[in-house]
Amino acid sequence: MDQDHDEKNELKEKPKYADPIGEMIRKAEKDGQFDHLPGKGKPLKLGKDYMNPSEKQLYKTMKDNHVLPKWVELANEIDTLKEEISALEGEERKRKIKTVNKKIKAYNFACPPSLQRNKVIE
Repeated sequence: MDQDHDEKNELKEKPKYADPIGEMIRKAEKDGQFDHLPGKGKPLKLGKDYMNPSEKQLYKTMKDNHVLPKWVELANEIDTLKEEISALEGEERKRKIKTVNKKIKAYNFACPPSLQRNKVIE
């Protein structure tokens, strides 16, 4: 293949991810379909056995000793660094984004799958 052919086939913009289920939920929220659900605003009644017993003891011990799981600490660091990025420009901004993305990668390995985060892009 020649170089001209490759250039023509390259995308000028990366396609945006479409989340149709998420869009349906956001529209329902906007339309107020979740405003009058039974139990809204009340604590969940999970019962005493909703968690794995060994994890339950681990989390109780951590809570009693004021220790956060590593992924929660990383999430806090990431949030702080993201706030700092908005005030930066040039090479300093690129270095900070690289640092944040390394922390996001570590966070994604440690946290529950439903809480994973996307990398920061410029």
